[in-house]
Amino acid sequence: QVQLIESGGGSVQTGDSLTLSCAASRGSFSTYAVGWFRQAPGNERQFIAAINWSRGNVYYGDSLKGRCTISTDNARNTVLLRLDNLKVEDTAVYYCAADVSGSVVFMGMGTNEPDYWGQGTQVTVSS
Repeated sequence: QVQLIESGGGSVQTGDSLTLSCAASRGSFSTYAVGWFRQAPGNERQFIAAINWSRGNVYYGDSLKGRCTISTDNARNTVLLRLDNLKVEDTAVYYCAADVSGSVVFMGMGTNEPDYWGQGTQVTVSS
């Protein structure tokens, strides 16, 4: 059973960039879809982006489209999410998730509930 460990969150200022990491522990991403979500207090969970670990196809949601890039670091068994031009409203807890079906579209559209979740990493953007 894979365990997801996020890192890279922190406190930044508007306009800054940040790269979040999601590492697979106790297993590998195999053929999974691995994605990122975020949730701010009082708000619903939002899908950001997903990537299929073996095929490399990606799917982006609308919440950060144009300001984020998802990629893999195969050597470190890690999925990266780069966030650019951060805004105050991007402040949230960012979660990594994995779906064993491998479908990035199903993950993004909410058709599939991810099978695994990380503990989350806080991103705080101040003006």
